[in-house]
Amino acid sequence: MAVTSPSSPRPIDLFTVLAAGATLLLVTHGLGRFIYTPLLPYLVDDGVLTAGQGAAIATWNYLGYLLGALLAIRFHTIDHIRRLLPASLLVHLLTTLAMTQTDNLTAISGARLLNGIANGIVFVQAPALILEWLVLRNRATLSGHLYIGVGLGLLLSSGLVSFSAGWLEGGERWWPAVIFSIPLAWWATTRLLRLKLAMHDDSGGRSAHTRSPLFDRASVPLFLSYAGAGLGYILPMTFLPLLARQQLPDEHWLLDGAWFVAAMATILSPSLWNFLGSRLGDIRALRLNFLIQLAGVLAAVVLPGALGMGLCAMLVGSTFVGTVMLTQRIGRALHPHQGPRLSAAMVSVYGFTQMAGPWLTKQWLDGGGSLTTAFGIGVAALAFGLLFAFFVPRPADWHST
Repeated sequence: MAVTSPSSPRPIDLFTVLAAGATLLLVTHGLGRFIYTPLLPYLVDDGVLTAGQGAAIATWNYLGYLLGALLAIRFHTIDHIRRLLPASLLVHLLTTLAMTQTDNLTAISGARLLNGIANGIVFVQAPALILEWLVLRNRATLSGHLYIGVGLGLLLSSGLVSFSAGWLEGGERWWPAVIFSIPLAWWATTRLLRLKLAMHDDSGGRSAHTRSPLFDRASVPLFLSYAGAGLGYILPMTFLPLLARQQLPDEHWLLDGAWFVAAMATILSPSLWNFLGSRLGDIRALRLNFLIQLAGVLAAVVLPGALGMGLCAMLVGSTFVGTVMLTQRIGRALHPHQGPRLSAAMVSVYGFTQMAGPWLTKQWLDGGGSLTTAFGIGVAALAFGLLFAFFVPRPADWHST
């Protein structure tokens, strides 16, 4: 993948790099992680899982995601990424294949744990690698476009699950994810490994010992805000189709359609929040993002039925990727020298709180609560995140002090 110069990449190079990054997010997030959401109601109907067991398995996957992000903090250099990225994609493929071979709860939990580790590494390293490549070429504002892959992954997962619902059963339901993941992962990985990129130093020649800490008065409110986002969005993005099964009559189009609505909204989300970030500033756009996302989860609680389902799918789908994109950009603007390490730390915080979501839901259900009222946990978490978003300083103001 030749590049004309670091400051003036060819359009085809920009497109190929962003497409490769989006494809990796499609594979690991759409076909590895979030395909579990539309699959869950079918696996419950097949007798493979109960709702509580499904929540527990989701927790194992999110624990893996957290562990993967923590590994990415430790192994954050470009050389590390070149080795770990293809290894993580291989783990994704093998663990997804393993899901087709067993209905054993322990084996499923183990496979989903390992899949989460691979997912966490890829979700940190692929965007971080691409962002550094774009920064060197003065194209950092394009970074949000690679998150289109998340929305496309949701859409593809929705289509694959719905299309194969009538002729697959149990673990067989994972085969479409395996079949599509193999060529997509191979193409995207080979493209990104061709990138010529040396880590640059934004510290002005200072040693690592004189650089500002990762956690300070500027970044801590951002981390806390991001923690609220992780817990807030994960409930609808894990349980929305299952909640639709509980609230809506048989054959209602939103039984499968809620995930389709969320996927379509997610595809449009990166461009929307890129635009709003450029018009309002990333911090003001982030606050608006939290407010809209909060309204979406609240709708599922106070408007049970088709209206609440539709609003939740649309509003959460159109915001959660924007939260990731805006927060990552704000964090890097506050601490430009941290690069992939900052991204990994933020994903770790996000991963910890989203791991807590299914676990808290399981405790709520085991205690006799309903899935509808469990969404109130997400409402409280997003309100927490919105509050701390108001304590994040503008990067220009922070660096001028």
